[in-house]
Amino acid sequence: MPHKIYITRKLPEAIKIRLAEHFEVRSWEKEDEPVPRETLLEEIKDVDGLFCMITEKIDEEVLQAGKDLKVVANMAVGYNNIDVETATANGITVTNTPDVLTETTADLAFALLMASARRLVETSDTVRNGEWGAWSPMQFTGQDVFGATLGIVGLGRIGEAVVNRAKGFNMDVLYYSRTRKKDKESDLDIEYAELDVLLKKADFVVLLLPYSSESHHLIGRRELALMKENAILINASRGGIVDEDALYQALVSGEIWGAGLDVYEQEPVSTDHPLLTLSNVTAVPHIGSASVKTRRAMADLAADNLIHVLNGKKATTPVNLQN
Repeated sequence: MPHKIYITRKLPEAIKIRLAEHFEVRSWEKEDEPVPRETLLEEIKDVDGLFCMITEKIDEEVLQAGKDLKVVANMAVGYNNIDVETATANGITVTNTPDVLTETTADLAFALLMASARRLVETSDTVRNGEWGAWSPMQFTGQDVFGATLGIVGLGRIGEAVVNRAKGFNMDVLYYSRTRKKDKESDLDIEYAELDVLLKKADFVVLLLPYSSESHHLIGRRELALMKENAILINASRGGIVDEDALYQALVSGEIWGAGLDVYEQEPVSTDHPLLTLSNVTAVPHIGSASVKTRRAMADLAADNLIHVLNGKKATTPVNLQN
């Protein structure tokens, strides 16, 4: 009998066909709606592998319900949606999809920076709504990117890719990371700074670090107060890293100039969220890796992990057990 797997979202047909060559495949077929909790708990009871997204909370209840479960393949770099400790204790391999989305996510982070600096969404809406009046000297003025100081919080692969883009704009780059990376400083022509110093000096602060209990609300009221009045905060990592109430107050009061957000504490973000009422917030719906090429590569890598583990081989990108 072939192993059984469950897929929690509609995937490109080519990926499903590939998986069906190895497994008995069941899936939730609605593209824009997460699998209901009760459906997931029922479906996982007799499967050997789970192909999931960051929208699914794979907690102890789910893992305990999956009595035959051997592998959880998360189609994302982050895996804070999964109780890795419980999975490990139960001998379940957890995998993610790093590397393949590095350049695409860096593109999005820098696009958010540019859009926020030059007020692209706000001014586009002005044109579409017929509100574009006569030209005036300071109308729609934004912030310069070329020659500005960029502060990167979290210098992983995506952070390094953002540095490469910033160098094309002649930006001075500061970085903060829990572990200083001296070997990168000369290669990338960047300077290490403690977080408080970075926040005080940077014109743009880009968050690119993983979410954990230690990074929860890393950027709060105190940190925002350190930033320049013309500074722009970009979050392309995870929503919980920023205290959104504090960010709202900082933006309303003029403590900082603007923000570009791809991620939120609760997703999808509510349409009545206070941040969405502000014209100096550029908000997009968690599209960091959303290119056709990258999403397909992520799906292929998640499929690789399922195929390898359930065929007794080593996972390609494990985050806990290495089978």
